[in-house]
Amino acid sequence: MTWRAPQITRSDAPFVGDERTMLDGWLDYHRQTLLLKCAGLTAEQLRTPSVEPSGLSLLGLVRHLAEVEAWWFRECFAGQRVDYPYFTPENPDADHDVSTADAEADLAVYHREVGLARAAAAGRSLDETFTEVGPKQRTFSLRWVYLHMIEEYARHNGHADLIRERIDGVTGE
Repeated sequence: MTWRAPQITRSDAPFVGDERTMLDGWLDYHRQTLLLKCAGLTAEQLRTPSVEPSGLSLLGLVRHLAEVEAWWFRECFAGQRVDYPYFTPENPDADHDVSTADAEADLAVYHREVGLARAAAAGRSLDETFTEVGPKQRTFSLRWVYLHMIEEYARHNGHADLIRERIDGVTGE
């Protein structure tokens, strides 16, 4: 039997609520949208690049966003030491190298990182700040992280929509 990415039911983003409810709801909506774009596809289909010369694939987006979740919520905001599953200093774009990737394992990594990101932000004030890891040393708030993550997902979900349409003609949502 051929493995396929699980089907999901996406929840609507909230129309009304306090700021935290809206930010959590919209971020979860975009997380679920990415998974919706992957739903029902085989590992081979998830590894299919968008269009030459780009190597961008749905699985590469899943891997990339797992690491972005870990970077902003866990490492930068919560100050946790993160062992990235794909990134290395020698190959910083390894998240997009899916030629031999295990799609089922990579989706599990994604789900784990989303859960850890949620835990890192739970109960913390949106006004709480941190200084970025790295040479720039910029100061950000947790609110900025949420807004940035929503933007990051929205941009990549546009890519995901086009990639999915190329694979099997499925569009929208």
